[in-house]
Amino acid sequence: MDFELRRAREKLEKEQKERKERARLKLERERKAKEEAKKQRDAIEAAQRSRRLDAIDAQLKAEQEMQESLLAGGGVVFYRILEALPFQGTGDKIKLPPSCFTELSNQGAFDKGPLHFKLSVVHQEGPSNSEDGQKESSWSTHSGVLEFTADEGFVGLPPHVWRNLFPIDSPKTSLVEVHYVRLPKGTYAKLQPEGIGFSELPNQKAVLETSLRQHATLSQDDELTVNYGELAYKLQVLELKPSSSVSVLETDIEVDIVSPDVSAEGTDNYTLKPLVFGKSESGVVEEGKYMFYKFTVDDDTYKKIASGEKRVEVRVDPEIDGGDTSVYVSRHPLLFPTRHLHEWSSHDAGSKVLILSSKDKCVEVGTYSIGVYGFKNTTKFQVLVTSEDNSGRKLGQQTTSSSSSTEIDGVQCRNCKHLIPSQSLVLHEAYCSRHSVVCQHPGCGIVLRIEEAKNHVHCDKCGQGLQHVEMDKHMKVFHEPSSCPCGVVLEQAAMVQHQASNCPLRLITCRFCGDMVQAGASAMDVRDRLRGLSEHESICGSRTAPCDSCGRSVMLKDMDIHQIAVHQKS
Repeated sequence: MDFELRRAREKLEKEQKERKERARLKLERERKAKEEAKKQRDAIEAAQRSRRLDAIDAQLKAEQEMQESLLAGGGVVFYRILEALPFQGTGDKIKLPPSCFTELSNQGAFDKGPLHFKLSVVHQEGPSNSEDGQKESSWSTHSGVLEFTADEGFVGLPPHVWRNLFPIDSPKTSLVEVHYVRLPKGTYAKLQPEGIGFSELPNQKAVLETSLRQHATLSQDDELTVNYGELAYKLQVLELKPSSSVSVLETDIEVDIVSPDVSAEGTDNYTLKPLVFGKSESGVVEEGKYMFYKFTVDDDTYKKIASGEKRVEVRVDPEIDGGDTSVYVSRHPLLFPTRHLHEWSSHDAGSKVLILSSKDKCVEVGTYSIGVYGFKNTTKFQVLVTSEDNSGRKLGQQTTSSSSSTEIDGVQCRNCKHLIPSQSLVLHEAYCSRHSVVCQHPGCGIVLRIEEAKNHVHCDKCGQGLQHVEMDKHMKVFHEPSSCPCGVVLEQAAMVQHQASNCPLRLITCRFCGDMVQAGASAMDVRDRLRGLSEHESICGSRTAPCDSCGRSVMLKDMDIHQIAVHQKS
């Protein structure tokens, strides 16, 4: 009996224990379920709260951007995302679609003065090409507007703007944010040339002023390209006042040009290496490139040249390596002689010698530049400038002696047409007829050795006599049409004349402001054209200044006439 009771009690205790354990596990499950439900409710509430905060932040940001746009645009709000396309142009003025004109016009933007825009790159998803810490200014710049003729959805960017927006690589799809902004007029700019060649320019102020006429804005950290003839210089914008981005329209800016960082890579090669008389310098020039040198003719040397006692020889000797060069020489202020801007040139095959003597009216005291142009392949060469004696000869005496002997017994050779002493005529004609031949080309008449006559040819276009090996170079240099930056296409001789006297892009020294500027087209005023004034001089001379004698305000170009007509001063 006790045994059965004990078993019943153990069974009951076991069942009670199991019920308690099940109850405990149930309570634990319910507690965990409540905790999980609470966590889910907290997560949902947190997500809802985050979305509400994000919406509030987005609204505040939109309102802030709207306020900034209103402030930056002076009450005009204009914002577009457009795909950028490059076009060939100068300066920083972009092309926008016609719809932009309508939107800006409706807001009265054209009544607020010149239009300026901030351009920023829209970064695409994916790996970036920029390094950590890349400045935002490397991906943004400012511009003016050229015209509203771009296709809808696109913006046309000139090279200056394209380089500053995409300084590393051009993206496949280039999206650009275009914001209308108001910019203050600039008062100060600090610029740093990329290389030392810019310091060689005779009038940096005028060159910069000419380049900035094509611009509406300047932005800090932008790269500015300045053109001087066929050469281009890069300058970094280091600092601007009163703002990091300014307008350069109708304002006077104080410009500070700091020394270039000569250790930087990619510095330009537009430098004039000095030459010493009698000391040769070696150099290497690539095809289509230039190497520039300079030398100085002082007072003593010029006096000897003017008297006929000496002459200056510029000699360039290329090494025999399949290459060839052309040589151009000019007198300052023409700083860098090129194919179309020079005073002396030589295109001979092999060694080239240019002689500056008393016969050249252009020879004066001053500095002269030498441009060695790589005509074919990469060429090693030696350049030498010497001051040579004219062999102590007095031209008058030699001519007199020759003419007196001719008058006595000079007889013309029937073959070469030279005057020969009568006692030697028979022997000379016998020898001359066997070994020499006269070129029968009209206007030539040069006497050649029979073996030389085989290689003697004449250009079909200009009739110049040449060696056969020189014909290809002659045709490329003198008769291959070349394009002037102003758009005119001419051959070499006509192009030299065009760029020296007719090209609107030629550099002249203004007789009124003294700056070296582009001449421009013909003056609009007929009277100014009769005076020989260029377009720039016609405009520049229209400025007034008080007369020194009577104090009246007179236009600068009429000042000389005023002095003669009113004050009888010549």
